[in-house]
Amino acid sequence: MIASPEHIAFAKKLADASAAVIRPYYRSGLAIDDKSDDSPVTQADREAELAMRALINAERPQDGIIGEEFGAERDDADWVWVLDPVDGTKAFITGRPLFVTLIGLLHKGVPVLGVINQPIANERWVGVVGQGCTLNDAPVSISQISDFSRARIGTTGPQYFSEAGRSAFMQLQQGGRFTVYGGDGYQYALVATGGLDLVIEEGLKLHDFAAVAPVVIAAGGIMTDWQGAALTRQSAGRVIAAATPQVYQAALDAMRAV
Repeated sequence: MIASPEHIAFAKKLADASAAVIRPYYRSGLAIDDKSDDSPVTQADREAELAMRALINAERPQDGIIGEEFGAERDDADWVWVLDPVDGTKAFITGRPLFVTLIGLLHKGVPVLGVINQPIANERWVGVVGQGCTLNDAPVSISQISDFSRARIGTTGPQYFSEAGRSAFMQLQQGGRFTVYGGDGYQYALVATGGLDLVIEEGLKLHDFAAVAPVVIAAGGIMTDWQGAALTRQSAGRVIAAATPQVYQAALDAMRAV
């Protein structure tokens, strides 16, 4: 099912609410806590997610919620919002405007709508599977690079791969034009606008990919797991996002045996 205009408008409303919370904290020297897995979290993460959850509960109480910071509510609903208030917390706390808010919408477990919102640069990508992708309401699309030797490749960092995954990725990226590290969810937005041609990652959670997959796909790209299967709520978090079939196939051939 395609997300409705009402869903799209509400997703933008969620992005506005989170941005209003996050902006005052940016470069403010806010306190940093550590989660149980030693990843950093701030009051901005928590308050931004709470603001979005409050809106959903007030205006769309029939919908479910899965959030990075506060877990699940009504997650057996047909429509479920998946929230990552600050994706790229390390970038946020060091004052680099490469973090994003990720807002995904699942229909029966499948991502159909995604928002990637950068509240400092005021950049907002909205991708609706079957309808297209926009950046600040202007249509965008992927690059047309088909020669892998010209492919611009991204990943958050080689340290996030398993040993086998890292070995396969490092060998693959040697055949591309260059590789950039960092960017978290922002790099998928760059695939959607033609700045990158390929992103490969491992160990993602649902809140990391539920929003970015619709953005990449709606812009004309391809995003699957390492076996070539479409991403769903049950996916394991090994992802390939590619601009063209040729670049995608090269990546799939390299990663599917891992």
